[in-house]
Amino acid sequence: MERDRDGETDGGADVCVVGAGPVGLTLAIGLRRLGLGVRIVDRAPETKREARALVLWARAREALEALGVGAVLDAHGVELAAVTVHARGQPLGELTTGWTRSAFARPLNIEQHVIERLLAQELARLGTRVEWNTELTDVKAHDDRAEFTLRHADGRVESGAASWIVGCEGTRSVVRDRLGIPFEGHRRTGLQVVQGNARPTWPLGERPGLGHIFLAPHRALLVFPLPDGGYRFFCFRDDPDPSLGAAPTLDELRDLVAETARMPGLRLSPAPSRWLNRARFSDRVAARLRSGRGLLAGDAAHAWAPVGGHGMNVGVLGAHNLAWKLAAVHRGEAGEALLDTYGAEQRLLARRYIREMRFNFMELPLPPLGHRAFTAVVPAALARAGFQRRLDLRLSDLRRHHRDSPLSAHVPGPGRGSGVRAGDRMPDVPVVPAEPGPGAGGPGEAVRLHRLLSYGTWTLVVHTARADSVTRGALRAACAAVPVPVRLLPVTPADRIAAAALGDPAELRLVRPDGYVGLVAPLGRADRLREYLAALAAGARPVSRP
Repeated sequence: MERDRDGETDGGADVCVVGAGPVGLTLAIGLRRLGLGVRIVDRAPETKREARALVLWARAREALEALGVGAVLDAHGVELAAVTVHARGQPLGELTTGWTRSAFARPLNIEQHVIERLLAQELARLGTRVEWNTELTDVKAHDDRAEFTLRHADGRVESGAASWIVGCEGTRSVVRDRLGIPFEGHRRTGLQVVQGNARPTWPLGERPGLGHIFLAPHRALLVFPLPDGGYRFFCFRDDPDPSLGAAPTLDELRDLVAETARMPGLRLSPAPSRWLNRARFSDRVAARLRSGRGLLAGDAAHAWAPVGGHGMNVGVLGAHNLAWKLAAVHRGEAGEALLDTYGAEQRLLARRYIREMRFNFMELPLPPLGHRAFTAVVPAALARAGFQRRLDLRLSDLRRHHRDSPLSAHVPGPGRGSGVRAGDRMPDVPVVPAEPGPGAGGPGEAVRLHRLLSYGTWTLVVHTARADSVTRGALRAACAAVPVPVRLLPVTPADRIAAAALGDPAELRLVRPDGYVGLVAPLGRADRLREYLAALAAGARPVSRP
């Protein structure tokens, strides 16, 4: 049951979210914005959250903006503008950010405990408070509901139920265990991460928005600025003593940084946000992300070593993917098969990250020969704008796609078929909307396309010049024939780059609520649009509460 501001209950919850980390909170906010009742529990006390993850990349920032929390996060973070790469005590070059076409082109440094605090506050404004000191001990998923058992801080045991339950409680997920879902994979050996927040006294100074990477044999040290002063030091290193599990001291971190960066006179003092941590990791993906009325998200669904710093981002994007699908099924707008597309897309995304991160030589510790070979080519690579652009685009997650998803469909037409494909993120390019509506400016004013999209509906994007009144009428009729909410959006690209990104003007593009293209088809094939939406709604059933 969901708690109101006075602590009383107000009836059954539609969804019980287990785990109030960034992923669980993002999911809860998305569900609340879509009108579902949410209960969110966490076994930890609110006062013991840790710094942990640090970076939000462009695509996750777009997702959080779509949920209405982007501005508050931006106000508490610092954008990373550039990173200087060093080896053997010398700079090799500078990696700059901001090459991508997005309102959030640069990564945002903001610590996980700050993200959690801000998201929990936003969720409270939406009428749902996190229930801290509340541990999930058992789950049973039925055809029409999920039953669960909670243990409160005072020892009281509670039996509850919701239409759905989602485990977001980390790698030791009780939801995953009780649903009988295997966590497939293995432990990563030979790698440990030593990290901490500190203020350095060193010759590099302290420039806002500037980070550093130091490369050495068997070590890769990343140093990123913190919003409240100081730096986060991440050292990916070999693991000579796997039995060592205690958090490092500040002196151990200093010695590690000084040796890797070749700065024997380096001194470290505590940063305002104190944190020291040593960790080892496993690469694992759940065999499936759904079992009836139970689902998994975040580290409960997939986990890997934090090489590349994308674990939290992939979890946030998964929550963004899941919330609208769960709401659509619960409200009777789509069949439950839609939820299976979440699992297919998210598992494939996680496996791609695990595979790609094994080749991230900018962060993985290399043996001496590999270190010499890699650092020899870094200066030439960083001097090329094309390399910088490609690397920035990869890190941003904007090119991550769902082309292999069962939800992505392309209907060939007579045109050239250029531009964004089914499964791609819809580009955030400047366009001029033909009709007034949410996000639109004044008549003839160009706005970013993402301002015109809505997390609550699908958006049918067409070129204004090619979609005459007869075509628009046929498209609207196709959309009206099914319960799936769709908004028709005729637009004109504001420049040649926008036109190229949007692609063939003789095609329609049906954009999912999470900003990815579901269907690409010729404008004149309203029948194929109707078929796609009908398949999406197939099996939909009236909402039921426990």
